[in-house]
Amino acid sequence: MVRPTSSRRVPIAKRVLSAILAALAAGCQNHQAQSIIVPKMAAADDHRGSQLIASYGCGTCHVVPGVRNANGVVGPPLTQFASRVYVAGMLRNTPDNLMIWLQNPQAVVPGNAMPNMGVSTRDARDMAAYLYTLE
Repeated sequence: MVRPTSSRRVPIAKRVLSAILAALAAGCQNHQAQSIIVPKMAAADDHRGSQLIASYGCGTCHVVPGVRNANGVVGPPLTQFASRVYVAGMLRNTPDNLMIWLQNPQAVVPGNAMPNMGVSTRDARDMAAYLYTLE
């Protein structure tokens, strides 16, 4: 039986390490690319969404660009929302997940600071459409 010399092992190890690093880098690039894709929401009215964000009082807790008096500091600012990877640090940032969060945040993270506001499906869709304009 012939044993490989240590000089043969090094090139193989380098190739394996290079392949692993390349895969990790590609994964990070894909993760970043996914985070900046702005979803297009069918049957949604982003203008109405901004008005709903104001009427539901979201600005009491959040900074929401483009919404009058939305300068709260209880919850996170919703600036650049479309670029975020997660909603509430728990859900992948997709229109469906955002709507679930807006309609029933207590079901997603029981006991969190965001109250259930009685947001309807239509209102959640329009509010989400507005938030996705915040790039």
